[in-house]
Amino acid sequence: MAAEGGHQMPLFAEPIPGFNGMFTNSMIMTWIAAAILIVFAKIATKEIVMVPQGLQNFAEWVVESLYDFLEGILGTHLVKKTFWFFATLFLFILVTNWLGLFPGVGTVGWGMHTSHPVTLLRGGNADINNTGALAITSSLFWLVWAIQENGFKGFLAHIFAPQEREKGAMGYIMVAIFIVVGLLEVISIAIRPLALSFRLFGNIYGGEQALETLMTLVPKWLAFAPPLAFYFMELLVGLIQALVFTLLTSVFLKLICDHGDHDHEEAH
Repeated sequence: MAAEGGHQMPLFAEPIPGFNGMFTNSMIMTWIAAAILIVFAKIATKEIVMVPQGLQNFAEWVVESLYDFLEGILGTHLVKKTFWFFATLFLFILVTNWLGLFPGVGTVGWGMHTSHPVTLLRGGNADINNTGALAITSSLFWLVWAIQENGFKGFLAHIFAPQEREKGAMGYIMVAIFIVVGLLEVISIAIRPLALSFRLFGNIYGGEQALETLMTLVPKWLAFAPPLAFYFMELLVGLIQALVFTLLTSVFLKLICDHGDHDHEEAH
């Protein structure tokens, strides 16, 4: 949620006082999100039964739904190899997004009634450092899996080599064209982490900033009321952004590993 007193949320995460800048308020939120997922997984799998009930039933529904969704994009082969990463990525982003909407986030801290307040908690994905780390990590895994699936030579051929061989002068022209196209593809690949990180950061930061602005439009004792109408929308935005981030990273992998055959299921 937004901070009170009309102060605008800083563009960058703030260090927690007393720790020499080692920890920021957004880092605490990511730790809380990770802890929630770990505890949930531990409780849901504590006593596995054949007919699932309670948290085990909910956990299996989440896992099966994500698996079916990702299998439709990646195909049977790739999803078995990468599901653990994409499912964790989606759940971590989702929980982190929704945690930023809890009361107390952005409203509790040090010097909240001064001109330079420092909040204890800040939405984890409202920090470009966190979204950048997610994007870079996803890109590194993409690179590793792409090389594993294609081989290093096949990886380069997928980017630079023409799909069909031409003979004579036309063949040399096609090679030159695909070298240029390959260089553009390399630039596109290099830009992906930047685009992924700023897309997620911009949507989450903008949403929290909007809630903060709404709170300043009324007296302090009524500040909780205006954002309520937008909470459902922000919950939906949090879900959509987690889906978009996961969808894009998985599609990038599918495209580089797609050899043009029909043995695997096609991506949606």
